[in-house]
Amino acid sequence: MIKLIIGKKGSGKTKKLVDLVNAAANESLGNVVCVEKGDTLTFSVTHKARLIDADACGISGYGEYYGLLAGVKAGNHDVTHIFGDATLRIGSRNYDELADFLHRLKNIEDVEFVFTVSCDESELPAKVFEAAEKI
Repeated sequence: MIKLIIGKKGSGKTKKLVDLVNAAANESLGNVVCVEKGDTLTFSVTHKARLIDADACGISGYGEYYGLLAGVKAGNHDVTHIFGDATLRIGSRNYDELADFLHRLKNIEDVEFVFTVSCDESELPAKVFEAAEKI
């Protein structure tokens, strides 16, 4: 399942994501992973969740982002949740590429994905919502 937290900059997306990460880390019987751009969430996310800095890994573009997420799951089948902050800054602002990325993620089984997307919902093409739901 793929979920999106959509809103303009400053609308509280990251705060909502942090709350979801912390809740999942406390409730999950497996592992919780959060991918961010930079290291801004270090003190907000519980130590029970694995925090990955996309910049430190040299991740840019949706192809590399998908590879990272698929590798995380392949390396640890106990991962139950993967969260991603600043999705458009890690991937790109090309919404068609975002939709393709989300459709590819549907092939990774047994993981709940939640991403923040910093834009107005009306800017996103319909095929984004074929792959993911807004929360």
